[in-house]
Amino acid sequence: MMTFARPLFLVGLVTVILAGASAVQAATHRFVAMAGGEKVGHLLAEVDGATTRVDFAIDNNGRGPKARETIIVDRAGVPIQVDIEGSSLFGSPVQERFSRTGNRAQWVSQADKGETDVTGTPLYVPNDGSPWILGQYVKALLKAPGWSLPALPSGTMRLKEVRKFTLGDGPRAIYLTVYELAGVDLTPSYVLVDQRGDLFGILGGGLIREGYEGHLDTLNALAREIDLAQAKAAQTKLAHRFNTPVRIRNVRVFDPLTQSLGELSTVVVFGDRITSVQPEAQDPAAPAPEGQVVIDGQGGTLMAGLHDMHSHTSLDSNLFYLAAGVTATRDQGNDNARLLQISEGLEKGELAGPRIVRNGFLEGRSSYSARNGFIAETLEEGMEHIRWYAERGYWQIKIYNSMNPDWVGPLAAEARRLGMGVTGHVPAFSNPDRVLFDGYDDIAHINQLMLGWILSPGEDTRTPLRLTGMARAANLDLTTEQVRSTVRYMSENGKALDTTAMILERLMLSRSGQVHPADAPYYDHVPVAYQRFRKRTFVTLDADPGQTDAAYQAAFGKVLEVLKLLDDNNVQLLPGTDDGTGFSVHRELEVYVMAGISPGKTLRLATLDAERYFGRDHELGSIARGKLADLILVEGDPTTNISDIRKVRMTMVGGVAYFPAEIYEHLNVRPFAAPPPVTPAR
Repeated sequence: MMTFARPLFLVGLVTVILAGASAVQAATHRFVAMAGGEKVGHLLAEVDGATTRVDFAIDNNGRGPKARETIIVDRAGVPIQVDIEGSSLFGSPVQERFSRTGNRAQWVSQADKGETDVTGTPLYVPNDGSPWILGQYVKALLKAPGWSLPALPSGTMRLKEVRKFTLGDGPRAIYLTVYELAGVDLTPSYVLVDQRGDLFGILGGGLIREGYEGHLDTLNALAREIDLAQAKAAQTKLAHRFNTPVRIRNVRVFDPLTQSLGELSTVVVFGDRITSVQPEAQDPAAPAPEGQVVIDGQGGTLMAGLHDMHSHTSLDSNLFYLAAGVTATRDQGNDNARLLQISEGLEKGELAGPRIVRNGFLEGRSSYSARNGFIAETLEEGMEHIRWYAERGYWQIKIYNSMNPDWVGPLAAEARRLGMGVTGHVPAFSNPDRVLFDGYDDIAHINQLMLGWILSPGEDTRTPLRLTGMARAANLDLTTEQVRSTVRYMSENGKALDTTAMILERLMLSRSGQVHPADAPYYDHVPVAYQRFRKRTFVTLDADPGQTDAAYQAAFGKVLEVLKLLDDNNVQLLPGTDDGTGFSVHRELEVYVMAGISPGKTLRLATLDAERYFGRDHELGSIARGKLADLILVEGDPTTNISDIRKVRMTMVGGVAYFPAEIYEHLNVRPFAAPPPVTPAR
């Protein structure tokens, strides 16, 4: 899994416990970072007067940030100097510095550098570091009018009290408050502080004060409760339900079979089904039949909803997906309890989001294990986990990096016996041909396929090598029998590839201080912290002679060639992102077109072909009478300009309509397209 919907303990933040600096006594604050119930890192903050030194490290799934930070605060507890050294998620070096002298502030980070005059008490948002500064923000905002303060480099922080409660019993009981901190990143942070106002942890983010790890289940349950309450309120606010037919007029319908748009048409939806698809009336201005809601598509494209075939569901990602026109996702690994809870809420109509196909995450035990789903210590444990997934209606199992290659065949056979499919990474020290032969239906990530043609036996893909090794693809010869035999086997045996090509583009080609073309279309629509997160390097250039900028550029060109090679050989491509913002789904489709796949074919892959893979194309994937009303209205014609897919004006899931402009405003993102005109029933 290469997810970049960042866990809260990776948010890139750091600082000190405060009060008047002269009154602060020396103190040490210790925290542990947890994932899947296991310790994956630590945070140690040593406070001495106005200075705090922080040691922060995460090691999860073979990666994680490392940072040593020094922070100096003024008498109000606001940071006036921040120094950070270390490494980011995949090991690229970090050197960040912020200072404020009088009314002048300066900063330099991996993403940017700047200098500006300031007034009042703006709060600097570091680009790399630890979550310690979140507690500082809470203290500063509680003293501010309206619990709001400006942020540096830009933006506004806002604070809201969510819950007060007591954790534990007896002498160890501690009184805590949950605050929602918003306006900095794409999603809010939920910060736990104790009765003294000191940081206790990040709710749902895996960071907790040392010694209280035994309460993590209680805190995770509280996080789910708060998240669900917020999500249910959002669904009530954003969902548009109709008890009459909905007449969507003046649209051109995308036909995935012909890969083209038809003439102007009217599509009628009643309940959760499409009930009519007819040519537009001679007089488009003629009144609609009584008792029908009318939505004017204004000549735009009406098509089946998009798919993300590699997601990691969250309540936040559900809203981002709807705003992007995604009506179905394949969840490729999650916290099992959380995913089942979300699925239940969607099925009951209490939550807004796309339809979810659940895959069960299954990892092997090693020092590199990902803490998601289940970790199997033995083959029999793996079998039991598969049965657990089957009994709860999961569609496939997903096998991960640390699984014993010799167990893949038996695990796949057990999944098949129970009516499930198999997907996943290529486990370390195995190869794509072997896992396909052992029973995989598809391989997750194009790099997991290509590394089998690049790496030498014995190289360990549980480490960041599964990314950095892709630089060697610059010299990959796609005409070799090794490459051709794998492609031929996939084609002849109906094996697919879950591509996530856009995440490879991001990881391989993002550079410090630069906005990559993939991110430019939405960059100035999103909050400052996410903007800065996108202006960073994930790989370490020149770590060895082959890892240069030119090598990565050439290697990504080879990724595009592989996409085209697979498509030309009728290997089904499953457009996926491993991200969750929705913006990335649009980029995945743009990458397909960059590879030489036509826009029309790309749209078919993202709609009807994805549903064929799920075996649901009789109900979904195209617009036709009797099918479920999962559809989107797009401004423009994405069959000629694939980037028009970014301009979604309406998303409908089972006849319930959402207007992306309203969702984005709710998420503090500037919208990309206006809602269509809606006329109530008369």
